[in-house]
Amino acid sequence: MVIRSIVTHPDPRLRVTCAPVVDFDANLRALAADMLETMYDAFGRGLAAPQVAMTCRMFVMDADWKTGAPAPGVFINPEVVRASEGRQIYEEACLSIPHVNRRIARPSEVHLRWRDETGARREGSFLGPAAVIVQHETDHLNGILILDHDAVPLPPEAKP
Repeated sequence: MVIRSIVTHPDPRLRVTCAPVVDFDANLRALAADMLETMYDAFGRGLAAPQVAMTCRMFVMDADWKTGAPAPGVFINPEVVRASEGRQIYEEACLSIPHVNRRIARPSEVHLRWRDETGARREGSFLGPAAVIVQHETDHLNGILILDHDAVPLPPEAKP
């Protein structure tokens, strides 16, 4: 496994709409392993292919590794098939936009379809932080950054 360089804003490669993956081969599995290693090394919870200068529709994530046992996931050609109307607000950070956090309102639950690194079809629902990560990383595959979302201001009682 190799720790790859993370592309940072304003690099135009972060604005590319990524192409679907068609070959589920050893090169793809190596990229997935590299991306997980890079994500953990950068102390992130998610990393999308364009963040390591690859333009394929793939991201990796591990929502709970910082507080529990690692549970890495590889998501290839992900598709959000359903999103809740209810919203949650999280302060999001991005490995490609260092030192910038943004409070963003997103659906609190999403249902996703994807393939894993072997090409097997997967489907699942995500809540809480995992839902935020899935949406954040899927945005990357469409050239969308946290800077493109309206920031949700802090409530008056939370301001210093």
